[in-house]
Amino acid sequence: MTIGYELYKTIGCPGRGLLEAPCVGPVETKAAAAATLADKLDAKLAEKPADKPAMKPTDSDGDGVVDALDRCPATPAGRKVNAEGCELDSDGDGVVDALDRCPATPAGRKVNAEGCELDGDGDGVVDALDRCPATPAGRTVNAEGCELDGDADGIVDAADQCPGTLAGEPVDDKGCTLPKTLKLEGVNFDNDEDVLHPDSLAILEGVAATLKRYPGFKVEVAGHTDSHGSSAHNLDLSNRRAKAVMDYFIAHGIAADRMSAKGYGETQPIGNNYLEEGRVKNRRVELRTLN
Repeated sequence: MTIGYELYKTIGCPGRGLLEAPCVGPVETKAAAAATLADKLDAKLAEKPADKPAMKPTDSDGDGVVDALDRCPATPAGRKVNAEGCELDSDGDGVVDALDRCPATPAGRKVNAEGCELDGDGDGVVDALDRCPATPAGRTVNAEGCELDGDADGIVDAADQCPGTLAGEPVDDKGCTLPKTLKLEGVNFDNDEDVLHPDSLAILEGVAATLKRYPGFKVEVAGHTDSHGSSAHNLDLSNRRAKAVMDYFIAHGIAADRMSAKGYGETQPIGNNYLEEGRVKNRRVELRTLN
């Protein structure tokens, strides 16, 4: 029983109840109109409500990942992204592939803004592989980032003044073969003094570095004087000068058992003792190789 039928019963033929046949006259017209209205009402109620169109999920940056799931909602157009909407970083160095000039960086390496490994000294060998990370600018280096040393004497080519030294020959800090007797140019003393001048220390530092490169190299530290004063006094003074130099070397890491100190007094002059210039030259210390 429908709502329309109930309405028909109510307004069909007043006072006659449920009709088995149509009303006649004006009452019949009213009943027919009521029936028509009831039919329309039943038809309207039977209509299925139209479904509302479904709303399409928003993808603000157009990367294929909807905003609700996108952890990187402002990805530049055209960039490849992962399932979370973030740009790809294949080597995991923190620089996205689209900006990464070195997309295959090994895991854990430090990189610059372009995704390439750091090279602190700019020698072409990345820091992670560079055994000499402070090479001066412009120097040629090997695969380990260290300067070339063509004759393998321990002095890099850029500083080697004698680049063709024979293998195994001990050399000084300039890369030149050490002579049997090495006069320490610039290591001189004031008259009747055994105290090292401050300007002598840089020279001795270079000699100490040479001795460190050749741990099996043994030397005699030989002290000398001019002819001023007695022979006995000068012999003692020369011994003290030799010991002052030897003590410097010991303080800078040279083993004492590699050296001996000996004074020769005024017996081995290299300058004219009658001239001040000659006497300055004679107040000296030399190194003599013992092996």
